[in-house]
Amino acid sequence: MIEIVDSHAHLDDGRFQSDLDAVMARATEAGIAHVVIPATDTTSWPHIHDLCSNYPRTHPAYGLHPMFLGEDAPAHVDALSSWLDDHHAVAVGEIGLDFHVEGIDHDLQRRIFARQLDIARARGLPVIVHARGALEEVILTLRRVAGLRGVVHSFSGSEQQAQHLWDIGFCLGIGGPVTYERAQRLRRIVSHMPLEFLLLESDAPDQPDAAHRGQRNEPARVADVLRCIAALRDESEAEIAAATTANAHRLFGLAQRNA
Repeated sequence: MIEIVDSHAHLDDGRFQSDLDAVMARATEAGIAHVVIPATDTTSWPHIHDLCSNYPRTHPAYGLHPMFLGEDAPAHVDALSSWLDDHHAVAVGEIGLDFHVEGIDHDLQRRIFARQLDIARARGLPVIVHARGALEEVILTLRRVAGLRGVVHSFSGSEQQAQHLWDIGFCLGIGGPVTYERAQRLRRIVSHMPLEFLLLESDAPDQPDAAHRGQRNEPARVADVLRCIAALRDESEAEIAAATTANAHRLFGLAQRNA
């Protein structure tokens, strides 16, 4: 069976509380060998730690999501640094900027994003970046901080923006949206992009593929994303799976942890 990595799934979400065992069993059956679970806020960190302790081949990332920042966010960044002193992580995330949602202080987002990038760089960890409505600024920020590596999750930008990210060694996280025929720009980018910068993701429980629109998403559905990308590129599913899985192992150090 081919081996697939889901590089972004929020399995700590309450929508999985009642049937996570079944969700993980379906993922295994679909060939999902590893799942990276990024955090959103401080309250999610202990839950993710416990979840990854209980389910083999799930991997924690810790960070502060831009949509969940409050006045106490600066103190929470200090808490993140302390948490990482005592808890294994494969990345700092989910972090970034979101200028799409109204009412979230942009300057606060910028400060917290920059501080978390510094934490990641100092610890030699990759970053999992959220960039909704703010991709251009995210790219400029990443370019200013030397020595970073990571992935822009749920990439939805232009071909030029994709090229800028590849130029600094960043991967694109691609999930359910690529399966929608109306996503012509994204499908065009994915069909021609260098495979060494491609990661597969579910973003479960959100962003299901076209065949499951309106339903709760889960890691097993990454197999459908893989199938779509292979068709777009006129390459075999095995080739895409092998390349994207190698990319995830290289970026997140999954092989070292599970050796």
